Amino acid sequence: MTTPPNQPPQPPYQPPAGYAAPQPLSPSDEKMWATLVHVGGIFFNFLPALIGYLVLKDRGPFVRAHTATALNFQLTMLIAQFVSAVLWIAIIGIFLTIAISIVTLIFSIIAAVQANKGEWYTYPLSIKFVS
Repeated sequence: MTTPPNQPPQPPYQPPAGYAAPQPLSPSDEKMWATLVHVGGIFFNFLPALIGYLVLKDRGPFVRAHTATALNFQLTMLIAQFVSAVLWIAIIGIFLTIAISIVTLIFSIIAAVQANKGEWYTYPLSIKFVS
């Protein structure tokens, strides 16, 4: 990038005073936050995964992968719950709602256990919205 004539060159961008880049989390903290994001999905749907992804994605690769996969899974289950709600008109929606809730509970517990062990995990049955 060149500067127009008769203008002094611009200094490089400097972050505002007091700004500090996010510090990486320790491995134990990454495991803890990844576990909490998966468990939080059982109770609060996609919100813990979304907040965790937005806040923690730059703090370590392990927590980024787990928050992204949890967000993808929870959004997929949200879409499935919406479809099953529409199908309540035909009685099958009741059974779909129960099945989706059980699948969400089981896979979230499995993911939380894997995260707590420090192992990578990818949910089955999820659409990849974020990576």
